[in-house]
Amino acid sequence: MQSLLQTAFSALALLIPPSDGRPPAQQHLLARVHRPVQILARPGGSPLATVGATTLFGSVRVLSVVKRSGRWLRVATADLPSGRDGWIDADAPGLTLTSTRASIVISLGSRTVELRRDDHVLRRFRVGIGAPSSPTPTGDFAVTDKLRGAAYSPVYGCCILALSARQTHLPAGWTGGNRIAIHGTDAPATIGRALSTGCVHATDGDLRYLMARVPLGTPVTIRS
Repeated sequence: MQSLLQTAFSALALLIPPSDGRPPAQQHLLARVHRPVQILARPGGSPLATVGATTLFGSVRVLSVVKRSGRWLRVATADLPSGRDGWIDADAPGLTLTSTRASIVISLGSRTVELRRDDHVLRRFRVGIGAPSSPTPTGDFAVTDKLRGAAYSPVYGCCILALSARQTHLPAGWTGGNRIAIHGTDAPATIGRALSTGCVHATDGDLRYLMARVPLGTPVTIRS
């Protein structure tokens, strides 16, 4: 019971600002979608897509806000074919704005993942990354789904954090889709190596740690 409470409190600490009145170092804005919302090419521009309350994988849809300009929010989304960001109207009905202090930084050079709260590293661990022919894409993305690995394949280990990132260099004959994820593995000897089709994989223990502490919409930076 004590360990369950500690996990719950750790997750809440990533979402709730300090109670001593000091402003947090970083607040990442999140937009929870409750009913269909249009994603626009630019503030007040033409619609590119309409997204509903759940993702392709059935998760609650929470969009990570990359930039704010008045009532307009630029969001990281996997719902546009081009993989680009889009804009939504913060005043649109069916949106709830929240925030998190959590973020994930993936460094391909050192093959590590860091879970951060503000600028403080809560955990750093070694990962496997994409092969040279199917590299892990770099850029700013977000967590879109938290999934059970066994529901898809034993190769994903315990769990999957699906990202808004897409693989644009798929191997010939690949049928597993083009979405990038951070997931567990049934082959831990591959951790630290560049062998995957673009996804980042780690031990099940590290993935369970992330799953317990990372809210949907958490920003993810992948850098070389």
